[in-house]
Amino acid sequence: MNGTPHRSPNTPLITTELAADEAGVTTATIRKWVQRGHLRSAGSQGRRRLFRLEDVFAAERTTYRARRQGH
Repeated sequence: MNGTPHRSPNTPLITTELAADEAGVTTATIRKWVQRGHLRSAGSQGRRRLFRLEDVFAAERTTYRARRQGH
Protein backbone atom coordinates (compact mmCIF):
# COMPACT_ATOMS: atom_id res chain seq x y z
CA MET A 1 0.00 0.00 0.00
CA ASN A 2 1.37 3.34 -0.92
CA GLY A 3 0.05 6.82 -1.39
CA THR A 4 -3.16 8.11 0.12
CA PRO A 5 -5.61 5.36 1.04
CA HIS A 6 -8.55 5.19 -1.34
CA ARG A 7 -11.92 5.35 0.34
CA SER A 8 -15.22 5.11 -1.43
CA PRO A 9 -18.20 6.77 0.27
CA ASN A 10 -19.72 3.38 1.13
CA THR A 11 -16.60 1.85 2.66
CA PRO A 12 -17.19 1.45 6.39
CA LEU A 13 -14.27 2.17 8.67
CA ILE A 14 -13.64 0.14 11.79
CA THR A 15 -11.70 0.75 14.99
CA THR A 16 -8.48 -0.97 15.99
CA GLU A 17 -10.42 -3.13 18.44
CA LEU A 18 -12.90 -4.31 15.83
CA ALA A 19 -10.12 -4.83 13.27
CA ALA A 20 -8.30 -7.06 15.75
CA ASP A 21 -11.49 -8.96 16.52
CA GLU A 22 -12.26 -9.55 12.83
CA ALA A 23 -8.70 -10.72 12.08
CA GLY A 24 -8.53 -12.89 15.20
CA VAL A 25 -5.49 -11.07 16.58
CA THR A 26 -4.79 -8.66 19.42
CA THR A 27 -4.90 -4.87 19.17
CA ALA A 28 -1.13 -4.95 19.72
CA THR A 29 -0.81 -7.00 16.52
CA ILE A 30 -2.84 -4.43 14.57
CA ARG A 31 -0.56 -1.67 15.89
CA LYS A 32 2.49 -3.76 14.95
CA TRP A 33 1.16 -4.20 11.40
CA VAL A 34 0.82 -0.41 11.19
CA GLN A 35 4.37 0.12 12.51
CA ARG A 36 5.78 -2.37 10.02
CA GLY A 37 3.93 -0.83 7.09
CA HIS A 38 1.58 -3.78 6.46
CA LEU A 39 -1.51 -1.73 7.33
CA ARG A 40 -2.35 1.92 6.97
CA SER A 41 -5.18 3.69 8.73
CA ALA A 42 -7.87 5.10 6.47
CA GLY A 43 -9.01 7.80 8.85
CA SER A 44 -9.44 8.73 12.45
CA GLN A 45 -12.12 9.59 14.95
CA GLY A 46 -10.57 11.76 17.59
CA ARG A 47 -7.45 9.86 18.64
CA ARG A 48 -8.74 6.50 17.39
CA ARG A 49 -7.39 5.12 14.13
CA LEU A 50 -9.89 3.69 11.71
CA PHE A 51 -9.26 0.98 9.13
CA ARG A 52 -10.96 -0.52 6.11
CA LEU A 53 -11.80 -4.16 6.78
CA GLU A 54 -10.42 -5.22 3.40
CA ASP A 55 -7.08 -3.58 4.29
CA VAL A 56 -7.00 -5.48 7.58
CA PHE A 57 -7.53 -8.78 5.79
CA ALA A 58 -4.87 -7.88 3.21
CA ALA A 59 -2.39 -7.13 6.00
CA GLU A 60 -3.27 -10.43 7.65
CA ARG A 61 -2.61 -12.34 4.42
CA THR A 62 0.68 -10.49 3.88
CA THR A 63 2.03 -11.13 7.37
CA TYR A 64 1.02 -14.78 7.50
CA ARG A 65 2.43 -15.43 4.02
CA ALA A 66 5.74 -13.89 5.13
CA ARG A 67 5.72 -16.03 8.29
CA ARG A 68 5.20 -19.23 6.28
CA GLN A 69 8.11 -18.26 4.02
CA GLY A 70 10.34 -17.76 7.06
CA HIS A 71 10.66 -13.95 7.07
